[in-house]
Amino acid sequence: MKLNPTRTIMINALLICLVSLLSFCKKDNNSTPVNSTPYTQYGTPFANVPSPQDAIIYQVNIRAFSNDASLKGVTARLDSIKALGVNVVYLMPVTPVGVLKSAGGLGSPYAVKDYKAVNPEFGNTDDLKALVDAAHSKNMAVMLDWVADHTSWDNAWISNKSWYKQDANGNIIPPTGTNWTDVAALNYDNQDMRKAMIDAMQYWVYNANIDGFRCDAADFVPFDFWKQANDALKTITTHKLLMFAEGTRADHFKAGFQLEYGMAWYSGLENKIFGNNGSVTQLSALNTSEYSGAFAGSQVVRYITNHDVYNSDGNPIALYGGKAGSMAAFLVSAYMKGVPMIYNGQEVGCTRGIDFFYHTPIDWSTNPDMTAEYKKIIAFRKSSDAVRNGDLATYSSDDAAVFTKSTAKEKVLVIANLKGNAVTYTLPIGLNTTSWKNAFTGASVSLSGTIALQPYQHMVLTQ
Repeated sequence: MKLNPTRTIMINALLICLVSLLSFCKKDNNSTPVNSTPYTQYGTPFANVPSPQDAIIYQVNIRAFSNDASLKGVTARLDSIKALGVNVVYLMPVTPVGVLKSAGGLGSPYAVKDYKAVNPEFGNTDDLKALVDAAHSKNMAVMLDWVADHTSWDNAWISNKSWYKQDANGNIIPPTGTNWTDVAALNYDNQDMRKAMIDAMQYWVYNANIDGFRCDAADFVPFDFWKQANDALKTITTHKLLMFAEGTRADHFKAGFQLEYGMAWYSGLENKIFGNNGSVTQLSALNTSEYSGAFAGSQVVRYITNHDVYNSDGNPIALYGGKAGSMAAFLVSAYMKGVPMIYNGQEVGCTRGIDFFYHTPIDWSTNPDMTAEYKKIIAFRKSSDAVRNGDLATYSSDDAAVFTKSTAKEKVLVIANLKGNAVTYTLPIGLNTTSWKNAFTGASVSLSGTIALQPYQHMVLTQ
């Protein structure tokens, strides 16, 4: 078909415009996203934030950590945290605590009075900056606890009534389905509140150079806000931020969190297995279910205690049948799959009450043998690609957690009796008549037939 010359000229012109438009769009899409924050960066962004699968998290309850319950007290003990093998320090809320309708004691650190200030009980913003600087100098990232679901009743935001959830009579209410009467529930239908929340999160990234957030009560906050917040924080391209959801919703990884709490793992391990003598084989199903919504690089954070359950359930020594039992529980949690988290005092076998509503200093001089074992477990995990990234195969019995983690170059076998009595474990095909090396001592180990395991005996073998 012969084209009209005028039409040909018009088509060529349109093609030129289209190519120009596509070139402009391509250039725009590849440019660094514009960050509208008004803040200036303090310090140099930390370049060595670990990948999620390599994280070793240490939770600091500031009121318990040092004799003076201060940020300076945390800074003074960073070498001890580092010596465990930790590379992420997670600070419980550093923000001022509300007084109006306080839940008692010193008030809950989760009753946030001001999202952009430091609790004077702990020090000031310069003290926080100094802590972050010191942690970075020791190759550790710092994560802040972030409370997005609610504020204290005397937070300045309360003057914006539409920023909060209300009952049928227009009264601001606590979070639904809780007994958290000391806090007021935020309304995520309000876009201005959302913007203010994201702005406050950005404030700390810039003004204290922090490396991520552990987001409290994440299940209470809508998915679309977490997606919005994570997307906004990703525009800070100078930082590699770790985002950690305290929740179990299947959509947290989809919202942009790399880390999520292993609440079902804790409950199964502590209550069903140690508390009620249940079968250890339950751990395999829990492991599978907790990773059902995970993406490549997503990790479940495994713990045997934290600030909440230490208060409500008891200390690990009491919960897991003594020192040996608590170490066996930690080993399995740290190696089977996921990222280990240690709550301050756990590594010295602390048994005193640690109530985060009060000042309850930890005695750091107890149980050096436990501290030494924590160091060994963490050090091998950090050195072993198989433990961190290998394929999992489970061989557990009702009494013993038994599993391998394998790569093409390395295979690690974990055997841990999770019962308070001696048990006999029968080796399955694949493990029977095999030779190994003790991961901690280097001693040769041959396995054949059965293994007699003392109460809570645990071992790590490699080949």
